[in-house]
Amino acid sequence: MKFVAPFVWSRPESLSDGERMISIALVEPEIPPNTGNIARLCAAVRVPLHIVGATGFRLDDRAVRRAGLDYWPEVDLQRHSDLATMYASLSEARFVYFTTKADIPYLDWVFTENDCLVFGRETRGLPESVLRANWDRCLRIPILNPRIRSLNLAVSVGIVLYEAFRQTGVLHKASG
Repeated sequence: MKFVAPFVWSRPESLSDGERMISIALVEPEIPPNTGNIARLCAAVRVPLHIVGATGFRLDDRAVRRAGLDYWPEVDLQRHSDLATMYASLSEARFVYFTTKADIPYLDWVFTENDCLVFGRETRGLPESVLRANWDRCLRIPILNPRIRSLNLAVSVGIVLYEAFRQTGVLHKASG
């Protein structure tokens, strides 16, 4: 699928422009329901969602409306043609990458409020070149059953995002 020109919905009112916050990045997501579930999670917890590269589906306003995704106006969605463009737009962020191949379990990582959590395609994950260049920031979610090679992308994002929230105190700030 060809990359569509970037578009951004407005930033949630509760956030100031200078406020640091965790964000989620999906690199070339392929399965619409996964991206929809992640977008809903991001909207619910007011976390920016960055979509990098071409998707395996349309994400324009018309397609979103037709799918009945009424929460999309609540998503702080940003599109980037490639990783370099995303890196430039998030110059203050620390990028943390997720792969089943990593040595470091996500529970051994110390998350910060300026982390961008980067996830790859459902079928292939992140490119090897990205993993090799950032191996010291590549994390995995442990899977106990050796016959299961990976978790669903939306489940993985939820697991890691809430651990990052727990560590950084975001949930306590929101509920207090």
